[in-house]
Amino acid sequence: MNDQTPRRAIADDAPQIEPLGLASLEELEENRQRANALDFDIKAIWSAVYRNRWVILVIIALSVVLGMVSAMLQTPIYRASASVQIDQNVAKVLESEQNDPTQALPDAERFLQTQLDVLRSRSQAVKVADDLGLARNNQFLVAMGEPPSSGTIGGLNAVASRRERVIRVLQHHMTVELPRNSRVATINFDSPDPALAASVANAYVKTFITANLQRRFDTSAYSREFLSNQIAEGKERLEQSERAMIAYARGAGLIDTSGAAAKGAVGGQSQTSLTMSNLVGINQSYNEARAARISAQQRWEQVQRTPLMNIPEVMGDPVVQKLRADRASAAVELQQTLERYGSNHPTVIQLRARVAELDAQIGRQASAIRNTIREAYQLAAKQEAALSGSVSQLTKDTLAEQDRGVQLNILKREVDTNRTNYEALLARFKDVSAAAGITTNNVSVIDVAERPVAPISPNMRMNMLLGGLGGFAFALIVVFMRERLDDMIRSPEDIDRKLGLPYLNAIPIVEAGTTPEEALENQRSHFSEAYFALRTAIELASPAGLPDSIFFTSAAPAEGKSTTALAVARTFAQVGRRTVLIDADLRKPTLHRELGLSNDCGLSNVLARQRSLADAIQASGIPNLDAITSGKLPPNPAELVSGTAIAELVAALEGRYDVVLIDGPPVLGLADAPAISSIVDATVFVIEANRSSRGKTKAAVRRLLSARARIIGAVLTKFDAKRIGYGSDYGYYYYYYGGQGPQGPGSARPGRVRQNNG
Repeated sequence: MNDQTPRRAIADDAPQIEPLGLASLEELEENRQRANALDFDIKAIWSAVYRNRWVILVIIALSVVLGMVSAMLQTPIYRASASVQIDQNVAKVLESEQNDPTQALPDAERFLQTQLDVLRSRSQAVKVADDLGLARNNQFLVAMGEPPSSGTIGGLNAVASRRERVIRVLQHHMTVELPRNSRVATINFDSPDPALAASVANAYVKTFITANLQRRFDTSAYSREFLSNQIAEGKERLEQSERAMIAYARGAGLIDTSGAAAKGAVGGQSQTSLTMSNLVGINQSYNEARAARISAQQRWEQVQRTPLMNIPEVMGDPVVQKLRADRASAAVELQQTLERYGSNHPTVIQLRARVAELDAQIGRQASAIRNTIREAYQLAAKQEAALSGSVSQLTKDTLAEQDRGVQLNILKREVDTNRTNYEALLARFKDVSAAAGITTNNVSVIDVAERPVAPISPNMRMNMLLGGLGGFAFALIVVFMRERLDDMIRSPEDIDRKLGLPYLNAIPIVEAGTTPEEALENQRSHFSEAYFALRTAIELASPAGLPDSIFFTSAAPAEGKSTTALAVARTFAQVGRRTVLIDADLRKPTLHRELGLSNDCGLSNVLARQRSLADAIQASGIPNLDAITSGKLPPNPAELVSGTAIAELVAALEGRYDVVLIDGPPVLGLADAPAISSIVDATVFVIEANRSSRGKTKAAVRRLLSARARIIGAVLTKFDAKRIGYGSDYGYYYYYYGGQGPQGPGSARPGRVRQNNG
């Protein structure tokens, strides 16, 4: 404790109390780190935002204006949209038409994504550029707001470089949208020229459908080429087999009379050689001749057993019938003539001769008929005999020919097989060619892109909204940087977070039109209540109870330490504790003015041993509260407080009073405060809100701790909760009294006013 004698060394019979408080720099740093490691503090964030609200509003307003100006300066962009339906399966027109390869895809989403990737591909952009002739000149690039192409890119000539730029622009400004659970894709193209946007969007649809059809046609091209090769090979094999069959038939003397060689008989159709054909024909004739012979033989045998004139053929012969009729007439006429003339009459003789002639004619005609039947029988017998011999010979020839025809049948089956394969290939080729020419497609146009009438960008509202959001984000960054760079102690949280000191209480700023003395007189004011709470915090700061001596100091002058010391002294006196308040600021004393006391004899006189302690103690006019003013200002205050006299003074007062309060000088730049803090039981550090910086305050605390002071906590004075956005937590009295202010119905509105600068 420097070279001073501790108070406890003077008063050995006093109880040895170790008050709770910071006693080292290590403990101070540990507290600060623990406070910084606490959970995310929403109140601190709101407080920072509230304090910087005007900065935030100005940044947001400027950002909104900037967004509006940028929207006004931007070139209008128009979007043309065309929609197509992409089906996974294609309707079949021919029964023989192959299914589209897409039908084999088990995953519809993958198929649709593939189609979208095709639309976005470079090859699609190339087709659109070629279809519209966009790379012929710089007109398209100029219309899209791009600088015209005049040089080379990557070693390409001017035409190739322009083409590459056109393709990149097409890909950059084309977008494809496909809603989930839908097969209707929307193709969008953005351009400053609305007519160009519609033209390019429709070109994308057209080229996409054309490319899809071409891919389907190309898919069957390989099949058609393969079938063509197979048909050529099949045709050659068929011709070779037919030539081999004909050559063998010639060499073997086998002649096919059925026309199978010419017609290409296949399967069950009969194939007949000349010998077999003759055998079949002659055998049929032989059977007919035999039947005719049997019939003629039977007829002849019947004729032989029948009288000549009773033969049916004779009886039915017209000549015989006529002759018999003529004879009957001649016989009648003869009989009549005999009745008239005699038998020797010439007429009778003539008629008899006539009848005889007719009988002879009838006999001759009947005999001729019978001879005809006999001749028919004989002829049939001869024909049967002749045909029988031919059949026997042809049968032998046919059997021999069948032996030679085995190899011919083998060759014929080979011909039939080759012909069947050839005809099947021809039929398949026709089907594939027909299917390739069908124009059905799995992509169909739903909506054709029309010339847009309104631009999609710039969107004034969206630009202003984005500007506002961007401004808000930038404002938060600015606030964050300001807060990080801000070294001021503003809130109770800053005491823990920035300094690591225990927090005792926050003293609110007095209201407009009210002095600190008036506020302390009103025990229901929030100002007075805050000091009552501070007194309670000091009493509870030590497990042994209230410290015997308490020193009040601050980092710099005019932070409210004198007002705090006086207010705490009043609160101790009001609760019945015998209290003495010492004005130890020997450079700028204020206690005598606050209490209206004489300053002729005070602390400086006692420390200089010019007057006794009893002479320096004055009644303050407040029950239970005495005061020792500073006395005459000495030329060397540091020397007075550095000796043993002040320790003896404090020890003597502790024996007479319940609590000794010392209003000390500020720490920085002076040696008085560390010296006094080393001899008292507890030190209360006073900090003015929105004035004291972390660096200055922490330097002051380090000086006190270096002097082995026991700091029990810090008090935040002149705290305006509403100003920094903590009104809901620290403005209790405003809400408790219904917004009238803690002074009562006639009190003034809160505001920033002068507070005692002691």
